[in-house]
Amino acid sequence: MAAKAVWNGAVLASTDDYEVVEGNIYFPPASLNLSYFKPSSTVTTCGWKGQASYYTIEVAGKQNKDAAWYYASPLPAAANIKDHVAFWKGVKVEKH
Repeated sequence: MAAKAVWNGAVLASTDDYEVVEGNIYFPPASLNLSYFKPSSTVTTCGWKGQASYYTIEVAGKQNKDAAWYYASPLPAAANIKDHVAFWKGVKVEKH
């Protein structure tokens, strides 16, 4: 089953090969349309996944701050989502 992430009418990511962790779909780096992703200085820490970094999504001049996150160096228990990106803050993620 394929998955895609859409915000403000733009497809941010689309793939048949993704990981699901805690109900979130994590998209592999190759599935991202990087023209919509702007680096953010925001970081958070998860006790079992490690430190998450964020992207702000920008589509047609509108920004969705920190709407995507990823683990560049996850802890061993989350190694399967290294560099994969998940979404929130109104980004619609759907399986089809």
